[in-house]
Amino acid sequence: MRKIRYIINPISGTQRKQHIAELAEKLTDRSLYELEIVYTEYAGHASVLAAEAVGRGVDVVVAVGGDGTVNEVGRALVHTPTALGIVPCGSGNGLARHLYLPLQPQGAIEIINKGVVHELDYGTINNRPFFCTCGVGFDAFVSEKFAASGRRGLLTYMENTLRSGLLYKPQTYSIEDENGTETCKAFLIACANASQYGNDAFIAPYASMKDGLLDVVVMEPFNAIEAPQVALQLFNGTLPENSHVKTFKASRLRIHRESEGVAHFDGDPFWTGETIEVGVERGALRVVVNPDKPDKTRSETKLPLMQLIPVFFNEWKTLPEAFLNRTGQDLRKLNRNIVNLMRNNKGGE
Repeated sequence: MRKIRYIINPISGTQRKQHIAELAEKLTDRSLYELEIVYTEYAGHASVLAAEAVGRGVDVVVAVGGDGTVNEVGRALVHTPTALGIVPCGSGNGLARHLYLPLQPQGAIEIINKGVVHELDYGTINNRPFFCTCGVGFDAFVSEKFAASGRRGLLTYMENTLRSGLLYKPQTYSIEDENGTETCKAFLIACANASQYGNDAFIAPYASMKDGLLDVVVMEPFNAIEAPQVALQLFNGTLPENSHVKTFKASRLRIHRESEGVAHFDGDPFWTGETIEVGVERGALRVVVNPDKPDKTRSETKLPLMQLIPVFFNEWKTLPEAFLNRTGQDLRKLNRNIVNLMRNNKGGE
């Protein structure tokens, strides 16, 4: 009899958790698993509960919550025989989406019952484990704003993105990997172990969790007129085709910037110094995966946000040519209009 522990974060994500505990009790295959359900009580508790499960020889620990809960549980399971299961309940669900796990609790539990486990890579940034992405620049800046907002959901993320975009100034970075050092000015530098941030925002659509490499994405500064195209390519999986985007693969890299500042791992911001060390640990995390993942391309993925893209474009198309000379105040007004359109769209949350 294998042992399985569900760790439920009752306050993370956007869904109620009580019915998930009931589903776990009802649907877990008791011919395979001896079931235990526990709840987190404070930040970081999921890591403590997961480490305790490892010490007791539990075979599978299931993270029930958002990307932060998955990260907390996963970091306690690396380099152990205990496998990570996921019942996604967050606003982004980046790792679950990359692995084609069902976003509905019942479907996710059914995948866990199948018990197919693969050994996958995970990344580190200044010794902090991450499973999807880490980075510096605009995405870290937005992660900090998002964490401070006290609200969750795609709409909150997009509001912070639009409102913060006009305030953010690209920085100069030095990037050193196995092939040498390059200095560049960048809007953001993302190091991707998996393909997306979450919400099917594919920062690195070709990233693999089995190749022992990170997909490094360097986005150079772009002007306001080009922003809709960047947004569209991010969500349809064609961002590497953008002329402002450079990508390469590396197992280790060092990023040096002009001053200390914020960085992020799996969307969680943290303050760090001028030099940032990023690496990958190959095959060091056992994960329950979907053995029947759909045979589809990333560009076929549908998302409610995609309904907003035509509206976004139409807003920009109505601007006169004199827009090129408009002030920051006008840009802020445009962003407010886009946010209002998103609020009025039922599928935008």
